[in-house]
Amino acid sequence: MAPEFSEKGLFEVLEPASQTLPLVFNSPHSGRAYPQGFVSDSRLDALSIRRSEDHFVDELFQAAPALGAPMLLAHFPRAFLDVNREPYELDPRMFEGTLPPYANVSSMRVAGGLGTVPRVVAENMEIYQRRMPVSEALDRIETIYKPYHTCLRSLIVRTHLRFGFAVLVDCHSMPGNIRIAGGQRPDFIIGDRYGTSAAGDLSRAVVRLFEDMGFVVARNKPYAGGFITEHYGRPAKGLHALQIEVNRALYVDETTLQKKPEFDAVQAGISWALSQFAGYVEKYASDSALAAE
Repeated sequence: MAPEFSEKGLFEVLEPASQTLPLVFNSPHSGRAYPQGFVSDSRLDALSIRRSEDHFVDELFQAAPALGAPMLLAHFPRAFLDVNREPYELDPRMFEGTLPPYANVSSMRVAGGLGTVPRVVAENMEIYQRRMPVSEALDRIETIYKPYHTCLRSLIVRTHLRFGFAVLVDCHSMPGNIRIAGGQRPDFIIGDRYGTSAAGDLSRAVVRLFEDMGFVVARNKPYAGGFITEHYGRPAKGLHALQIEVNRALYVDETTLQKKPEFDAVQAGISWALSQFAGYVEKYASDSALAAE
């Protein structure tokens, strides 16, 4: 299956020359290699099927390895498989055959068509022309979802063992029509599952960094973090997980999906914020270690 997606494989880790930071970056939704068989089975055209991508987020956060932190990024598209879900959030209406008894068929995400194997892309656009064999969905989970999470878990564990502390930064984008209280359009939303996936000091530090550059920043609303943030964040054990959502209207034309002229400036702003956050995390980890002694 892998050769259909990319010569680089289903996903890859961009490693720093030497990991010097207790940070791990993850871009699970920026994959843009669409296998021809998948496109042929879809009722959507080649542009519409891309509507659920986190467009170019891997490039926006590409400074991470140079700063001294690994970055995991998907090459498979979110429309094909969503690794920011439980492994078996599946809609029985999509499939021919019987789902295994352990499948979660009643989550809000499944109801919205956004399960592990999505039924729709953005704006409720149905992906498939016909039902899919259950075996195909389970094969995607076995051959892509599980290896992806094995890799992500390995990076987090490696980081935690090396530094005694780890922060996962889950990188995403959001539609330009999102509004927050007062009708403002947020440029960034920082999610920490309402303080349960990461220490509040860490998420507040990220908020301040982007606000200092003049961006409108919200915390947890309307995006508090998905399965990855919730699953890997264990602050009491020194394992923190944050989600950063970037407003696509800042850097991409959402009709053509082409980069805007502002792309480079947004990328530079994110790179600066990451460099500042790296210093903050180093000090935070050191202070936490001293407090524990």
